[in-house]
Amino acid sequence: MSRYVLQRLALVIPTLVGTSLIVFVLLRLLPGDIVDILFGGDPQVNQQTLDQIRESMGLNKPLIVQYGEWVGGLLRGDAGVSMRSGIPVSETILRSMPVTMQLAIMAMIFAALLAVPMGVLSAVRRNGASDMITRLIGLIGLSFPAFWLATMFLLISSTVFRWVPPLKWVAPWEDFGQNMQIMVVPALLLALQPMAIIMRMTRASMLEVLRQDYIRTAYAKGLRERMVLARHALQNAFIPVLTVMGVQFGALMGGSVIIEQIFALPGVAFFLLSGIYNRDYPVVQSTVLFLSLLFILVNLVVDLLYGYVDPRIRYG
Repeated sequence: MSRYVLQRLALVIPTLVGTSLIVFVLLRLLPGDIVDILFGGDPQVNQQTLDQIRESMGLNKPLIVQYGEWVGGLLRGDAGVSMRSGIPVSETILRSMPVTMQLAIMAMIFAALLAVPMGVLSAVRRNGASDMITRLIGLIGLSFPAFWLATMFLLISSTVFRWVPPLKWVAPWEDFGQNMQIMVVPALLLALQPMAIIMRMTRASMLEVLRQDYIRTAYAKGLRERMVLARHALQNAFIPVLTVMGVQFGALMGGSVIIEQIFALPGVAFFLLSGIYNRDYPVVQSTVLFLSLLFILVNLVVDLLYGYVDPRIRYG
């Protein structure tokens, strides 16, 4: 297994290099830069002053030089400094990462706890009433985006029930009850779409496994349905489900931007979106690269879990 892990880790470098090039180029293709955002609308600032500010920020250097300086800083452990606030990017990422991680983990837990039993029930009771209801719930989960549901929730809860979640984020180790009041609702709303995807994958995978001969043999031996489903069917059907869960968890890390905006959560996605608005190149570049690395590591962990789910899998 160690050889397999080393081979996978070796692929991380070219992947991150490609990601860094893409995000670096795409940022430069956006109209304007941070100088235009901060001073472009001020009639008292002339073009010469704008050029001097760009020179002080290093924005007038050739793109290859800017890219080399950024990558060189990363290799030294320096993710850069925000052009707007002057705060080191690594410090802000470390401060905001617990918020996004908690939101993504809670959303994935809610999604998995609801989706897997629903998918199994839908497959076992195929074309029955429970199957139709489950598939309808999955369709609703795929049809309604999380940001719309979040907006409707806040509108209804504030006007009808006169309640809104607390606006100031509190760490769970400081006040667990207050933290849950803040995080449960956005996590549930964020979990709806991955829940629908995981449920549909669970159903499809279970339907395929339930047709296999060893399932009929297990029933013929007199095993209870619960044992057949849990120990024979679900275990063999869980690998594609696990793959989807890994992909969805990685997507949640970067896809919670609008939810964090609506609920005023100071997470990495909120930090990244602010950097894009402000054309804060070091913030966006280093944050995207960090999220890409996290996504790669999550997928590596999922691949390693295959061997525990199915003992027949061996890593050479």
